[in-house]
Amino acid sequence: MHVPVLLNEIMEMLALKKDGIYVDATVGFGGHADAIVSRIGPYGKLIGIDRDGDAIKYAKEKLGNDRVYLRKGVFSELKKILLSMNIKEVDGVLFDLGVSMFQLRDPSRGFSFLSNEKLDMRMDASQELTAWDVVNMYSEKDIERILREYGEEPFFRRIARKIVSRRSISTIDTCAELASLVAGVYGRRGRIHPATRTFQALRIEVNKELEELKKGLASAAEVLKTGGRLCVISYHSLEDRIAKNFIRDNVREGFLRMLTKKPLIPGSDEIRQNPSSRSAKLRGCERI
Repeated sequence: MHVPVLLNEIMEMLALKKDGIYVDATVGFGGHADAIVSRIGPYGKLIGIDRDGDAIKYAKEKLGNDRVYLRKGVFSELKKILLSMNIKEVDGVLFDLGVSMFQLRDPSRGFSFLSNEKLDMRMDASQELTAWDVVNMYSEKDIERILREYGEEPFFRRIARKIVSRRSISTIDTCAELASLVAGVYGRRGRIHPATRTFQALRIEVNKELEELKKGLASAAEVLKTGGRLCVISYHSLEDRIAKNFIRDNVREGFLRMLTKKPLIPGSDEIRQNPSSRSAKLRGCERI
């Protein structure tokens, strides 16, 4: 069962109106969207966007009614999608970032280092670039950069060197092969799997997540009505830093008002019921 993260905090921060128009820019499997729809009354609208076609299909089954409009697309297309629906302003936008547990648990998607499936990591299965391409085709310098910038991996040089050395003999095809290679560089197991940062870095590169987030936040702020609210749930420091800096810069320019001086985080009860929520941080702002 999918458990939406920080649900009560999100509902309060969005300050939902009965006839409001809201965007869930990461509709996923519909947890937050379902809660929004139940609170906006018969005249409200929800636009759910996701780059994952499987998520759109699932959300359609879960949410399907005449107040819900689902569209496949990336963050940078948010404003374009709304304009195609003749919607120029909305009352609120939600971003729930990162990879979904359904994507992680589906071995065929190639996200998990426990999987023997081919390296993939595409959130949109129709795009061309995969993690296999990055690992087997990128230069050593580019792999170093990705591991350092997107994974904050302390052994970025050693891992990149090992990847290039290994692929000169045979391609690195599966998630398990890459995870084993990285574990060999570490030579030990800590509390988290040694390949965690490497897999995060590859996923961010394959899906251009940070670039998309920056463009998506800008689009969302542009379409907010006066008093409209933007909420962002992040799960690692790179995403959170982008959200924090975006809000801070727009507050300085007098375009937005900050709703959270410090990010909201899950309480101990939520973390106990949903351990995957433990790293979540929620930031919010309001259009002035």
